[in-house]
Amino acid sequence: MIAGCWIAAYYVRFSLPLIEVTKGVPPLSLYLWALTLVEVIWLGTLYVQGLYSAQRRTAWRLFSLVVKSELIAFLILIAATWFTHRQSFSRVVYAYFFILTSVLMPLSRIWLRRLFINSRRPSYRTRTLIIGAGELGQRTAARLCDRPELGVDLVGFLAAKPKDIVQRVCNLPVLGSYEEVRRVIHHHGVGLVLFCLPLEFQHRLGEILDLMAGEMVEVKVVPDLYRFIRLGGSVEEFDGLQIITLTESPMHGWDRILKRSLDILVASLALVLFSPVMLLAVAAIKLTSKGPLFYVQRRMGIDGRLFNMYKFRTMRVNAEAETGPVWCRPNDPRVTKVGRVLRRTSIDELPQLVHVLKGEMSLVGPRPERPELIEEFRRSVPRYMLRHKMKAGMTGWAQVNGLRGNTSIEDRIDHDLEYIQNWSLSFDLKVLYKTVWSVITDKNAY
Repeated sequence: MIAGCWIAAYYVRFSLPLIEVTKGVPPLSLYLWALTLVEVIWLGTLYVQGLYSAQRRTAWRLFSLVVKSELIAFLILIAATWFTHRQSFSRVVYAYFFILTSVLMPLSRIWLRRLFINSRRPSYRTRTLIIGAGELGQRTAARLCDRPELGVDLVGFLAAKPKDIVQRVCNLPVLGSYEEVRRVIHHHGVGLVLFCLPLEFQHRLGEILDLMAGEMVEVKVVPDLYRFIRLGGSVEEFDGLQIITLTESPMHGWDRILKRSLDILVASLALVLFSPVMLLAVAAIKLTSKGPLFYVQRRMGIDGRLFNMYKFRTMRVNAEAETGPVWCRPNDPRVTKVGRVLRRTSIDELPQLVHVLKGEMSLVGPRPERPELIEEFRRSVPRYMLRHKMKAGMTGWAQVNGLRGNTSIEDRIDHDLEYIQNWSLSFDLKVLYKTVWSVITDKNAY
């Protein structure tokens, strides 16, 4: 697929010139020579990203991983040829190649996997037994039933006291007690056993494994820790020890680089694009009210780090002298006439583009809050401090869903954690797109 896309990109560029060729047509042999380098970079990147492992992934997860690997490989290719053959290769060929591989490689993988599933190949589909019919086992079964592309055929459950379970669990039968594990494995041709034991039954694990001794089945354990996972749960190896992480920021490795690159690119363009608007705002503030142009507040960012956040001043000077630190409310008398327009259009937030370029904030993320309010929220709102595992943003998933101003703090936290848990570059682009519409329609901007 890689080789085909590379050669196709060459012919689309020079045989079907959608864009005019001005520097002559290079020989195909040059691109065939470069194909070896392209193959090494692409296959190596896919390998490092784990795309040749036997892990079972959803179609969307597979698609996102392949596209992410494509972007990494593409950047490596550009860097590799920049210093050696920068003038030899067409940038348009690069662009066509990136588009073709980003579309065709994920689709081909998904299609091949679908072919294997529909053919019901024994090497792909595995008859699976779940030991534990409680909440954890039911949740695991429901997840696997919703993902047929994973190639798992569930045969049923084993329970500690099967006679107490009269109904079918997730439309699957309870086949017996833990002690009958060998009989069930042989009778149903089980190839994979999933232990989904609740914490109070973990002591039975060794006993059941002894009963299964000698059976040629794959054994996996789903730990009963879902109730304790707060953010970014994962399993990693630490000097030979398997460590289960309950709370972790998703911002590391290439994800961190990609998000930072998007921030720098968009923030730079936005500063240029909105500079006339910002100059008009400066003039309007200066001509209509006394006081500084900017309002400076201490805010908390990623990992609890404090920074001074700048906004265009929209209230009269010393507006909080009597009220203390409180949120703005509708028809707030502290807001100036110009400030009302700036707040309604979110122009007052534009100086924060500088914070994005400095790395103190991101374009998208949980909105930063003042330390005085955070002390109150951390005592009254569970999981509030988890939002600081991601860099603070100019806009966020909560804000584009109408949760601005004096709205439910619990709903905001739920949306912030949903964003952190499911972060991706496409999620950021979605939030930025919705932000434009939100600025126009949001009634909570006051």
